Amino acid sequence: MEAIAAVVDQGSSGAAVAASADLAAVVAEAEAQVADLVALAAATLAAVGLPQAGKRRLVAMQMDQQLKELVERLKSAYGQRLVSVILYGSAASGDQDVDFSDINVLCVLDHVDAKALSQSEPIFHWLHEQKTGAPLLMDERDVAMSTDCFPIEFQDMKDGRRVLFGKDVVADMTIDFSFYRARLEYELRSKLLRLRHQATPLLSDRDKLVKLCADSLSTFLVLSKHALRISGHPVSHKRREIVAELKKSLGGDFSAFDALLDVREGKATREVADPLGLFDNYMNQIHAVTDFVDGLEK
Repeated sequence: MEAIAAVVDQGSSGAAVAASADLAAVVAEAEAQVADLVALAAATLAAVGLPQAGKRRLVAMQMDQQLKELVERLKSAYGQRLVSVILYGSAASGDQDVDFSDINVLCVLDHVDAKALSQSEPIFHWLHEQKTGAPLLMDERDVAMSTDCFPIEFQDMKDGRRVLFGKDVVADMTIDFSFYRARLEYELRSKLLRLRHQATPLLSDRDKLVKLCADSLSTFLVLSKHALRISGHPVSHKRREIVAELKKSLGGDFSAFDALLDVREGKATREVADPLGLFDNYMNQIHAVTDFVDGLEK
């Protein structure tokens, strides 16, 4: 009788495991179908045209689904080694642009080694297929020891983030601002040099030139926000308000920033009347922010 009971128990246990596996498979299939439906809806509505507000809602749905799948893939790859997954930047603050903004994710492990990087490879390939940037992969020691090297990035995380998994490694972070001004000037100058380099072969292609400028605007607005912060001026996380404060605090013309925001927000097309003039003004306005930072007390 005991042998029969043991067989029954084993059978019941096996049936429960099988049922659990079947349920997990059903859930996974349902989530995949939802993702496919959201993607299909996005493609269909993009083809027929959709108001900007509707696009924003649809993009938010796609992003949430993509982030959910990313977290599951990270958990599956790293298991107990995964400490935290945090969304930051415009996607976390709700100020992202439909056709331009990236999804910025910090992924923290207990330790990053060759094995961890190898486990990341299929996830990075998947993100590439999704046309999404790879997460910033760091370990806990990196995060604790590098706030003096990355004050801009970590301050942005403190300003606005969404914890997708695990603990909030940013909440109690103390940022070392010893090299803040120098790092900010370096970022402004290096990004401007890169913009010039990328724009040179595009000067005869109006559409691509304007798209390049619009793509880069988010970076320069983030750096402009930090220029305002370091000088004691009011800081907003909204892009239009950053430009308004630049005009007020620095003076001068920032119309190119406004024009490129119109393009990013779908209020204007990339078919501007004078793309070379827009590009020239844009560079001059970036110079104005850079000179302002350079003039701050060192």
